[in-house]
Amino acid sequence: MTPSLRGFQAQTPPRPYMEAKAAPEWRAHASIGSILLLNTLTVKLAPAGPWGAESFTLGVIGLIGLVFLYTAWYRLTFKRKGLVPWMDMWENPKDSSRTVIVAGLAIIASAWLAGNVVEEALPKPTGLILTLVGLLTLLNGVYVYLSVGALSDLE
Repeated sequence: MTPSLRGFQAQTPPRPYMEAKAAPEWRAHASIGSILLLNTLTVKLAPAGPWGAESFTLGVIGLIGLVFLYTAWYRLTFKRKGLVPWMDMWENPKDSSRTVIVAGLAIIASAWLAGNVVEEALPKPTGLILTLVGLLTLLNGVYVYLSVGALSDLE
């Protein structure tokens, strides 16, 4: 690898450093995310904002709530701050990747339901956002499955 690209690689901290740090608090993120998502789905309280559309502001509030819920899940699951679950953080990547693939397919199915069956009860872009999240989840699961299986360097 060239020296100029070496600086762009994510460096894994040594294991003793990762284990010595206390687990980050996840409850605050879960609470804030739940409140924002509950507001988006039920109360629907949002200002018009500078763009003059309450529905757009409501969607932004919902997305921020989902980000908070994701960070809470990440901190609870991996006991560290961050956003991207590296493959070396997984205890059993091959089995976990199957679970992630099933979760991605379930999110895509719920996106179809959100866009067709319960479209009137949810904000308009809900199906689109769920499709994006589902496809990213599915991509992550397939990547890990192939990385530890058919495309693995280990023999």
